Amino acid sequence: MILAFGLSPALSLAQTDPESAPQSVSGTPKTTAAGQRAIPAPVSRAGTLSTKPVPAQQSDPVVGYPSGAPSPPQIVIAPSPALPAPWTWHDRVLWGALLVLVILGYIGVILSLRVLKNIQRQTEFGVSAAQAALQCANAALESSQAIVDSGRPWIVVTVEPFLTVEHGFKVMATNRGRTPARILAKADCIKVAPDETKLPATPDFESGKSATPFEPIILLPGESAGIRPFRRADVRAYCASDEQFKRVEKWEEKLFMYGRVIYRDLISPLDQPNHETDWCCWYVYGDKDALVIAGPPEYNKHN
Repeated sequence: MILAFGLSPALSLAQTDPESAPQSVSGTPKTTAAGQRAIPAPVSRAGTLSTKPVPAQQSDPVVGYPSGAPSPPQIVIAPSPALPAPWTWHDRVLWGALLVLVILGYIGVILSLRVLKNIQRQTEFGVSAAQAALQCANAALESSQAIVDSGRPWIVVTVEPFLTVEHGFKVMATNRGRTPARILAKADCIKVAPDETKLPATPDFESGKSATPFEPIILLPGESAGIRPFRRADVRAYCASDEQFKRVEKWEEKLFMYGRVIYRDLISPLDQPNHETDWCCWYVYGDKDALVIAGPPEYNKHN
């Protein structure tokens, strides 16, 4: 509307100043009763005539009035106001075209904002769909890993008493999985400590005495093999002094035996990592000895 108003022809309502406008004299000079020519009366700002007589002047040689006679009055006509410039066909077409362009630009801005909002909604929907797909993929990976883990061998360490040796025990490794396992190596240590909280934070297999070297064996699902024998006669060998041995007998200190079994799945690829089982036992000294699973969680875990 502002552009259209600016292009429309301006109406000139100004009026020419009578003092600057050219003066025209109409009519014939009038004479007074004495036969003298009347001098034109001055014109006021409002454009009215004044008939006040003026002093007599010399006679006009052209008109032929006698000298001394008053001049006739003059009539001044104010010019008519200027007419507005005509609004041509070209100006009308240009004004209409600009108005149409303004309307189309406004509609284009609205449509662009609507398209941007739709793009934002689609982007948010795409992000949500990607997150849902990632969660589904993680769930599928965990499910497949659970299936693989259910089919792999699992070595579980248990303790069984010797049937032919009094106060004798053996640590057994049993394959509880669904596929054969090959035990590659093992390590074990014996340590005397007041309780399990005094054991090292992580198992230290270098500080204790290890058993005889272990020959690799293959365990089918459900099979077991002894990995560490122990009996009462071995307790004194792991005590630093007789006083410590007596404290073990009185349960003032405890004798812990812990170890690790390293094995792998026979049907898994060679690039797959080995599996490990950590175990820990406490030898209970008394009238009827016992070897029970004990120790902190770090000493009893499966990988």
